Amino acid sequence: MNQRKLANRSVAEIGLGCMNVSHAYGPPSDPAAAKALFYAALDLGIDHFDTAALYGFGRNEALVGEFLHPFRERFFLASKCGMTGVNGTRVIDGRPETLKQTCKEALTRLRTDVIDLYYLHRWDKKVPIEESVGGLADLVREGHIRSIGLSEVSAETLRKAHAVHPIAAVQSEYSLWTRNPEIALLSACEELDVALVAFSPLARGFLANGVSDPRDFIEKDIRRTMPRFNPPHFGRNRKLLDAFNRVAWEAGCTPAQLALAWLLAKAPHVLPIVGTTSIAHLEEDVAASRVRLSADTLEAVERLINAETVSGPRYAAETLAEIDTEVTPHAG
Repeated sequence: MNQRKLANRSVAEIGLGCMNVSHAYGPPSDPAAAKALFYAALDLGIDHFDTAALYGFGRNEALVGEFLHPFRERFFLASKCGMTGVNGTRVIDGRPETLKQTCKEALTRLRTDVIDLYYLHRWDKKVPIEESVGGLADLVREGHIRSIGLSEVSAETLRKAHAVHPIAAVQSEYSLWTRNPEIALLSACEELDVALVAFSPLARGFLANGVSDPRDFIEKDIRRTMPRFNPPHFGRNRKLLDAFNRVAWEAGCTPAQLALAWLLAKAPHVLPIVGTTSIAHLEEDVAASRVRLSADTLEAVERLINAETVSGPRYAAETLAEIDTEVTPHAG
């Protein structure tokens, strides 16, 4: 794959978000299936693996550590703190002492001495961002982590954090149907030489034609709580796909590859991470690195799917209250 800069390293421009094998969209993968997926990713040239203490309440980090520690020198390892499971409940806690304890536990689960990029998974609004970043800066000085990242934050918060310690990356949802980073974060990252790691680049499967009927989601699928996958919004959004699929066909690629190639074309400091439990889907996603879109195709897809044509907010109101990203207006 082509390479891009991440925390002063050169990595493949498409990385693997490991969450799906433990968390959020279905029952956890069998460990053997998770192992096969991770090894397939390495074989495909992926050298950026992203996990978090939250995913599976530590189980995801443990799987990454169990299966990938023999190849630790071959890949860039990112994980997250500040949002974890406590007694079976998701908790946001950005106090420095909590972040340091979470890191200690993560290092054990990941079977490594150092994490290349450690994100604050959510800004705990009860704790000044400067204090949380100060705690992470201590971990850099102590050699436990190499660089600091933030997740789901605004350009303003990024600037405050960056004044305390250089921020290497911001992870934010970014895709054709979630354009919040374009308000201010994308340009702020460019100005500060910060990578923008884009999660859910395929709109949680929607842009890959992976959602035919949200009523089929299992009970604990997090998309059940997301307005865009519920009436009346899903019906409106579903109508966008026929034209989107035609643009992909005309461009000579799959819809998933079109979505990823569009994102890669937005800016050289954008690095998408894909999440899947399917090796076939992973192979398809990685092939997007070879897709080149014409100016006409980019214009067509921008005109088709954007903040004005997508119906519904990306999260329910209670979740939106937890995060710090700028908010785009939305249709519906």
